[in-house]
Amino acid sequence: MKKAILPRNKKLKVLSAHLRNNATQEENKLWYEFLREYPIRFNRQRIVGNYIADFYCARAKLVIELDGSQHYEEAAMAADAERTQYLSELGLDVLRFANSDINESFYEVCSVIDETVRSR
Repeated sequence: MKKAILPRNKKLKVLSAHLRNNATQEENKLWYEFLREYPIRFNRQRIVGNYIADFYCARAKLVIELDGSQHYEEAAMAADAERTQYLSELGLDVLRFANSDINESFYEVCSVIDETVRSR
């Protein structure tokens, strides 16, 4: 089976690297305490089209987004919905978690991610 190649805006490469090197506390926690050693590979700050996904798993066709408080403003919510629709049209499933979920319910977040990967 041929691996699907996702569109990538190469102009975002520098920003993607910057975001990877300057990750939020919550992104670092999810990466270093769960995803980095997960048996199925995840990438951080992966470019997909004109977007940069916080975490991406090609094998499960899964994007994980961690949302800070700015994501709950009306304009940001509309932009996130557009982004999710675009990613869904590429056949990707999108899981969104609030930063507070990482801080207050970390093991539950990890469980949801694990269950989603296994089902995909």
